[in-house]
Amino acid sequence: MSTQGSSEKKPPNHAGQPRQSSLAGLREVAVAAHVSTATVSRAINTPHLVSPKLRERIHQAIDQLGWVPDGTARALATKRSYTIGAVFPTLTHGDFARATTAIQQELQARGYTLLLACSDYDLEQEFQQIKKFIERGVDGLILVGENHHPDLDKLLARRSVPIINTFVYSPQTHGTCIGPDNRKLFFDMTRYLIEMGHVVFAIVAQSVQNNDRAEARLQGIQDALAEEGIAVRPQHFAIGQWSISEGRHLFRQVMATQPRPTAVICGNPYLAVGAYLESISMGLEVPQDVSIVGYDDIEVMNHLPVSLTTVRVQSEQVGRNAARYLMARLEDEAIDIPFQCDTEIVIRASSGPPSRKNNPASLSL
Repeated sequence: MSTQGSSEKKPPNHAGQPRQSSLAGLREVAVAAHVSTATVSRAINTPHLVSPKLRERIHQAIDQLGWVPDGTARALATKRSYTIGAVFPTLTHGDFARATTAIQQELQARGYTLLLACSDYDLEQEFQQIKKFIERGVDGLILVGENHHPDLDKLLARRSVPIINTFVYSPQTHGTCIGPDNRKLFFDMTRYLIEMGHVVFAIVAQSVQNNDRAEARLQGIQDALAEEGIAVRPQHFAIGQWSISEGRHLFRQVMATQPRPTAVICGNPYLAVGAYLESISMGLEVPQDVSIVGYDDIEVMNHLPVSLTTVRVQSEQVGRNAARYLMARLEDEAIDIPFQCDTEIVIRASSGPPSRKNNPASLSL
């Protein structure tokens, strides 16, 4: 049968509608939004330069037309991917989770995308993840701590990828790291306990393997105690990871010694929560029999029967400033952020002076 003079119908799409002859592009979006193509481009690439009202109109046109910007073409044209890679040791910690949210909010407001990976405190794994990010063309990297794979500096120098280290601060490396002075924050916490009269201390610490932040916090405790001629006995030092169950186990371990500690400093919030729960199982009164303090301020710490004293790090501030630092570097803008971030001792019911029976004035160390 002849088909001459007849018109063929294009096969329907998944919605049952005829397929369009071509996909919508930048020009069609500009026409629909009644703006120039340059304005559409600015709304996508540098949204902070476009008024909220105009951005909304452009995005309505984008949604209506179903347009998805071609990231590959954009990257070729600008030699930028507008993506930032971040590698965190874990996302189970409150600090890292809150910082991630803040980073994403800052980047999104400027048209950047966050790529995220976890290293599980393994320097080789972190290095491999960084290599994958660089292969995918990230514009910059957010890392944690200053202890990285020995080949990282060489890799970054070859690719000219800017980085910022987070959750750590040292005057010696000012300008390359954003975070708290980890030694000082636990030095101050230990001084607080000493001033209340404690002289028998136990430490339930997080592992310092590939964790320079935990190592610095441990050094702060030891330095504060050394100023008063106090030493932590070997039986009063226990080291683990970060779980509540491990906090319970390690707390019972250090409390089953003589002399019994009157203050227990925990290296992270989960260890502190575990220590408190185990104190209940042991029939101990907190803080009358033992003061328990921690690091980081997760929500549950303020909702236990005895709320926990802890060191609070402004992790959202760390995340926001890390994102702002990298974007300023990439956009060739002035960098105007504080590199040392705020911390505070949040004093709650779990800390107090030792009872007389547990801390006799004649106690010899």
